Amino acid sequence: MKTLQGLLLTVLLLSGSFLSAQQQYVIDGNTYTLNTEVTGTITLLWNTIDGQYRFFSQQGDIISELVNTKANGDYQEEYKAVLKNQTGSDTSDLKLTIGSLRNFFDSYNASQDSSYTETPSVQINIRLGLFAGLTNSVYTANPNNALQPKVGLELELIDEVMLKRHAIVFRLGQTFANDEQKNSNTQISFNYRFKCIKKEKIDVFVNAKIAAYNFSNDEIFIPATDTAPARIEETSSNGLEAPIAIGLGADYKVGPGHITLSYNDIFALTEDSNGEFPLDVTVGYKIGL
Repeated sequence: MKTLQGLLLTVLLLSGSFLSAQQQYVIDGNTYTLNTEVTGTITLLWNTIDGQYRFFSQQGDIISELVNTKANGDYQEEYKAVLKNQTGSDTSDLKLTIGSLRNFFDSYNASQDSSYTETPSVQINIRLGLFAGLTNSVYTANPNNALQPKVGLELELIDEVMLKRHAIVFRLGQTFANDEQKNSNTQISFNYRFKCIKKEKIDVFVNAKIAAYNFSNDEIFIPATDTAPARIEETSSNGLEAPIAIGLGADYKVGPGHITLSYNDIFALTEDSNGEFPLDVTVGYKIGL
């Protein structure tokens, strides 16, 4: 319990730090909510707006957008001219990415202020979502191969700077009993997710369930004997396991968040299935905190 409390506290602190780094700015008559990536003589601001990364440079009270438009098939690299005008520094090798801009802003700010401390190279984004779907629970006894409804919550942590293709995911899932399958299960799982395809609108990922804690309830039919009538006996169990279960999924950006489709637990390296073909599909929606 202490471990779980510590984990929840860490997540809340990360969430609070992330939210406190956001602020609203009015730029050319438009209001934007922006993240502060670097603070100094020049300040780097950014966010994803309408599915696109937008970058801004603040010097004093003046905020200029950093853009790289395309005309006649060639990129114009206007952001290089803006930053060269602001700093007088060489911008010929500068890229319009968080990492490249952060290094440039850090270097310039350090040259202007001997007490300047470089910005940490980690930007944790947190996404929270709901999901629902169906499963045939192949890692439990399911003699009729019955489908069961399931719902849950998902918390995803992503570093958008150095580890864009990697994510840590905590999932809380509830599988419900029905007339055909009397087993119900509550599961808290720790997952690693690798985004093998990462585009502006869509990510495709492989999910590995590393560890899970299960709370299960079941009804067992006990036939009649010479001395006792038939009866149904309720049982419960709980325990920690390391299934190393592999799944696939995709995130598609819609509005302020992402629609998530997951095919979960296709196979597990350390658990035996009941021999049926696995079907565990969920769909959900998650937003950034």
